[in-house]
Amino acid sequence: MIKQTALAVAASALMAASSIAATQPTSDEALERMRSFQPTGQSLDMATVPQTGEVADAIRRNLERVRLPEGFSIDLYAVVPDARHMAIGPSSGVVFVGTRKTDMWAVTDRTKNRVADEVKRFAPAISFTQPGPCFSQDGFMFVAEHNRVLVFPAAEFFFEGPDVAVDIVVPSGELIPREEESFNHGARVCRIGPDNQLYISLGQPYNVQPREKLKLYEDLGIGGIVRMQRDGSEREVYARGVRNSVGITFNPTTRELWFTDNQVDGMGDDIPPGEINHAPRPGMHFGMPWYGGGTTRTNEYRNDDPPEGLTFPVVETVAHAADLGLTFYTGRQFPEAYRGGLFSTQRGSWNRTTPVGARVMFTPFEADGSGPSGETIPFAEGWLDDETGEYYGRIVDVLQLPDGSLLVSDDTAGAIYRISYNGSRD
Repeated sequence: MIKQTALAVAASALMAASSIAATQPTSDEALERMRSFQPTGQSLDMATVPQTGEVADAIRRNLERVRLPEGFSIDLYAVVPDARHMAIGPSSGVVFVGTRKTDMWAVTDRTKNRVADEVKRFAPAISFTQPGPCFSQDGFMFVAEHNRVLVFPAAEFFFEGPDVAVDIVVPSGELIPREEESFNHGARVCRIGPDNQLYISLGQPYNVQPREKLKLYEDLGIGGIVRMQRDGSEREVYARGVRNSVGITFNPTTRELWFTDNQVDGMGDDIPPGEINHAPRPGMHFGMPWYGGGTTRTNEYRNDDPPEGLTFPVVETVAHAADLGLTFYTGRQFPEAYRGGLFSTQRGSWNRTTPVGARVMFTPFEADGSGPSGETIPFAEGWLDDETGEYYGRIVDVLQLPDGSLLVSDDTAGAIYRISYNGSRD
């Protein structure tokens, strides 16, 4: 009798759990509900990421390896699983963080002591695909996914709960044709330009794209940067000949676009170089697939005459370091030499005999923002052990906090770091 009662209770509990699960909407259903300001049924008791314990302690110990210029220091800002590209809410300072998976994170420093108090999943009912966030100045957060673009009005207000106001800018399957979806070079980054338009980079999925794909990719901006109105209309190809850019930004002085690009693999340790490019106007072509990085010709198109009017990179970086996120420094905390300059990241190599990268780089700029005034040099490094070749972190993005310090994301350690300056400003 007791055994039968226990079985009945267990069966009842299982049926109840199944009933609850059945009422939970799919990701697409949840999206449609939130577009209509309807609840999704998600629990208000939202899961958070622990900010203390063994993981945080280990990350802090690893930061002791990092070398910085005199007067600078680096600290753990937040433990954020798979942290990649970041966007800071203009009114709240909340840091929204994308990943190469299905999650987005909201990172909050409620006490303003420059250490995160809370890290929790953003819009947990939505299953993202490699989300990359960016903000407009009026507080709209756009999220560029592999093949969809969403917008979250008032994300800084709604992030506290599981349901958020959302709309679709580019429907699923319309950013690129479905048949061109790929696990390779699928991460997207976005920015709202000074013209109030949305810019999105679209990496092409091949090492070097085949000839039969050339026209399609040129027409659609795959292997390039596209721009559109904030509602998704009036799409155009802004830049072509870009292999796989995972970092775009605008110079605040000139209001012109700069971006990194990752070069062709398999040509040797030291070629082709990585790139930092300047695109001050639409319609420019940056050389791919005729050039695999800098002025290095690709093997596949070596005997072809390249188009006229190609633009080569302003800065060539060490080969295969994987240059990613970048931002111009507009703060006042750092010494004068850094103001107006460009900070950029190198995630680190995977196909090089001697590994390189896993660091933050700095390029000084002319006061008028027209271009570099000196060489690109390491600013923060040490995540790569030069003797063993072991990586203690992989650096993805860099962003400036309102106080003038820098945030740096690491998708391997699962962390965001904060770099600050406490030395002399003479």
